[in-house]
Amino acid sequence: MGCNREDIIRMVKEEDVKFIRMQFTDIFGQLKNVAITASQIEKAVDNQIMIDGSSIEGFVRINESDQYLWPDLDSFVIFPWRPQHGKVARLICDVHNPDGTPFVGDPRGVLERVLEKAKAMGYDTFNVGPEAEFFLFQTDEEGKPTTRTNDEAGYFDLGPLDHGESTRREICLALEEMGYEIEASHHEVAQGQHEIDFKYAPALQCADKIMTFKLAVKTLAQKNGLHATFMPKPIFGINGSGMHTNMSLFRDGKNVFFDENGPKGLSREAYAFIAGILAHMKGMAAVTNPLVNSYKRLVPGYEAPCYLAWSASNRSALIRIPAARGQATRVELRCPDPACNPYLSLAVCLAAGLDGIEKGMTPPEEVTENIFAMSPAERQAKGIEALPGSLEEALVAMKKDTLVMDTLGQHVSSQYIAGKEAEWDEYRTRVSSWERDKYMMNY
Repeated sequence: MGCNREDIIRMVKEEDVKFIRMQFTDIFGQLKNVAITASQIEKAVDNQIMIDGSSIEGFVRINESDQYLWPDLDSFVIFPWRPQHGKVARLICDVHNPDGTPFVGDPRGVLERVLEKAKAMGYDTFNVGPEAEFFLFQTDEEGKPTTRTNDEAGYFDLGPLDHGESTRREICLALEEMGYEIEASHHEVAQGQHEIDFKYAPALQCADKIMTFKLAVKTLAQKNGLHATFMPKPIFGINGSGMHTNMSLFRDGKNVFFDENGPKGLSREAYAFIAGILAHMKGMAAVTNPLVNSYKRLVPGYEAPCYLAWSASNRSALIRIPAARGQATRVELRCPDPACNPYLSLAVCLAAGLDGIEKGMTPPEEVTENIFAMSPAERQAKGIEALPGSLEEALVAMKKDTLVMDTLGQHVSSQYIAGKEAEWDEYRTRVSSWERDKYMMNY
């Protein structure tokens, strides 16, 4: 909506905004904010709000801890779910060093760097449309989440069965007030599972929108006594939550993935982009699917892809090409889950696709049959490899992929891997209820 400094100062005054949240995201995808009062707004828009980075996981070493928040003025918005008097607004910020240079550990900066590279290659826009799924669970007397959904609705169901429907409607209305264009909102396959799709946007804006979306969903669910979770696989035996990511590249306002004379209406660049993602997918998985729990979703039988293949029609493939052509031609990556850090996830997706274009890669043959139904031998014969089977495997693959490591940069990749290895170790050494149920009596 193109705000400038004066607009924001004026709006804060006229709208009686009492607090402004200066938001940024840590490398593990957690939204952080520094709340300032309205009297500080001029300092804020002049990039003078300071944070102590040493207190933020994965940000900095103690001796260089002071950093500054540089707000993206276009991100100014008033939260519609806060009281009408004493309003709360927010600004999404880049993190900078005291000398004004961008801080290398800022995930938003990681994405900005890859977008610069795309521009240098002649691609002025990288559009992304996310489809984020989540579960709405009931809470207990203490307000802690349960796994009860109070919901017998199935895919696209409506009406009295879908208790989350009114909360979902409220979320959609709040997002629309904040400038989102909601394209679809429906119940998903699993009990208590929902999806809200908003219109594609340039990548940086899209990542900002995903972070705001998660905040809105969690905040409004809580207001209605529910708990919203973006955990990829909260319940065994039913579908997990994904965040299918639709991507397209533009040059001078034209979608470069479309070529009416190309096979399936796709251009050489589209095929190279697909090939690049397939080539780097194992190394990217720890970013697109960042939790121990992510790999419980990526198993055969629950609609989530676990094999490296592409197709124009097949929903069991990792990469699907939706039917639309012309300006709407896009590549849909189906493995990311909504727990990922969207800045880092989109950065590695774009970097991998650009690598495919730069190197003129060719993808393997399209796979039209159901990959889940193939035997291991059939998959091997077709050269279809699997995604990493665990966070541990994904981290090993990530360390070997120099493109992924370079895209994140030394600071982010080292901090990210250290944090994730600690998470895996904690999981590996913990004794689970499954083990007790299985072994306690028999041994």
